[in-house]
Amino acid sequence: MLLEKSLEELSEEEYNDIISAGKAAGLRLHRFKKPNEDLPRVRRILGFLKSIGAGSQPDVTRLLDVGSGRGVFLWPCMNAFPDLNVLSIDILPYRVDMLNTVKAGGIANLSAIEADIRTPPIADKSFDVVTMLEVLEHIPNPSATVVQAVRIAKHYIAVSVPSLPDNNPEHRHLLTKDILTDMFKRAGCTRLHFDGVPGHLILIAVITH
Repeated sequence: MLLEKSLEELSEEEYNDIISAGKAAGLRLHRFKKPNEDLPRVRRILGFLKSIGAGSQPDVTRLLDVGSGRGVFLWPCMNAFPDLNVLSIDILPYRVDMLNTVKAGGIANLSAIEADIRTPPIADKSFDVVTMLEVLEHIPNPSATVVQAVRIAKHYIAVSVPSLPDNNPEHRHLLTKDILTDMFKRAGCTRLHFDGVPGHLILIAVITH
């Protein structure tokens, strides 16, 4: 079956035929969150990436996305910066498998590895930008994650965390501006720029050499 159409142009029958053909071939279906560029924290980080020429400037071509999950930030990022090479790191094997299935489907500039960001098998200064959106509040020892992010990032680290208490049982910490400042300074990064959107604190850390 070969259809030279976008998904938006498919009829319901054509869409169902594709799904049936995939199932018959033994392909797995994966569930993603709908890309949502309208989330304020996503818009803010995308705006930052645009301001530094992500994917278009020679010194901003590689991005490490930590804890991509179901792609709330990842898919808008891939859509906005199609020339950016992105590696996702996640501790959950089924999410890594899901993203590598996307790569096998033709998104060549996306890769994923299963690893703990506190001990990642990634070389120093190997990514121009490291993004960690809604990640640090989940990790038992976020300071160790910050140390690794500072080690891996060549130019920038972009972070978002909840700024208000909530009832999410997976949130282990409420990370304030003072706490994040202390973590990054201890990791050797002192150029910190804080911003915020409703319900979320945003930090852009600039790596100096």
